[in-house]
Amino acid sequence: YANSRIKLHANISPSRYNWIGAGSGIAGVTYNYVVRQHDARVELYINKQDGDENRRIFRGLESKKGSIESGFGGSLHWDPKEGKQACGISKTCRSGGYRDEGKWKAVYEELVDAMKKLESSVKPHLGTL
Repeated sequence: YANSRIKLHANISPSRYNWIGAGSGIAGVTYNYVVRQHDARVELYINKQDGDENRRIFRGLESKKGSIESGFGGSLHWDPKEGKQACGISKTCRSGGYRDEGKWKAVYEELVDAMKKLESSVKPHLGTL
């Protein structure tokens, strides 16, 4: 379904994990779909080898929060993951998860729409960091 609406993950095959990621053009910074039992999310996951570099990227994006959330069309969860190496920006989609098979179509639609908006709102700012 996603490949018909956004090409970001077009050449990525599913694995045994509950997430799938695609590069942002910056090593260690990925756009991920994460599916859990009864919800799912899209995220920009910042996980370079250097935790300080992760925080610098995160803070740079956070300084553009108003513009990013305006482009996204709503609020996002900004998680510096204090005390950990990685950090990220995400949007949880509550229409269902992998245990809600009857809701999968709605989940796909909500996730893909959110991923399109996340990528388009964040991408212009990544190149300026």
